[in-house]
Amino acid sequence: MSNPPQRITVNLNATPVQAEAGQSVGAVLMGQGIKAWRTTRNEGKPRGLFCGIGACYDCLITIDGEPNQRACMVQASDSMNIEGDFSA
Repeated sequence: MSNPPQRITVNLNATPVQAEAGQSVGAVLMGQGIKAWRTTRNEGKPRGLFCGIGACYDCLITIDGEPNQRACMVQASDSMNIEGDFSA
């Protein structure tokens, strides 16, 4: 019998949400129903996960005050602060 996954709390624009330890930031966002968290500079088109492997840079987000982090490549950690335009 396997143990249930460890739960962590991350903050999405200062709102605490539960996530599973080991998930990428992108997986946490998708698990919350958030499919886009930024817009393109010129046309304002929504962007979120696209390739999911760190090659395309569509999933850039601010994590713990550090901008331009790839959500698909950063592992979520307890008390992490994730900032984005979740209405994109």
